[in-house]
Amino acid sequence: MTDARFEDGREAPLNLGALDAEDLEILASLTQDAVFPATQMTWDRANARFALLLNRFRWEEGPARTAAPERVQSILAFDTVRAVATNGITRGDADTVLSLLSVDYTETDAPSGYILLTLAGDGAIRLTVETIEATLKDVTKPYVAPSGQTPQHPD
Repeated sequence: MTDARFEDGREAPLNLGALDAEDLEILASLTQDAVFPATQMTWDRANARFALLLNRFRWEEGPARTAAPERVQSILAFDTVRAVATNGITRGDADTVLSLLSVDYTETDAPSGYILLTLAGDGAIRLTVETIEATLKDVTKPYVAPSGQTPQHPD
């Protein structure tokens, strides 16, 4: 038996998938309060893929997040996307920063449905999907949140 090394306790970046509504709720909880420039969302129509490059708040840190709140850049991607509609978003404006509040799924004709990404300020992105196929992958190391604050939500 050997002693544990410091490196053994190191956290690994998130790399999660969602294939049903319950899985999607987990991704939604991890991406709540993520921010991203309007220019960092893309829809690859030919490959039926919609993706966002987010600056995600690290909610998984639990109580430790209050001491030194962190963010990490992550890709939130959805496959089997047939259509994308936006409301209240000025796309292509690099100065427009959007804040993701929630990700919800509504089934229409199983397994097809809509994924609604609700943004602060009454903005929204609606994805028409054949089925739920989503991934969340951290692509940078965590960094101290520029605001130094944990996002707060009024009760």
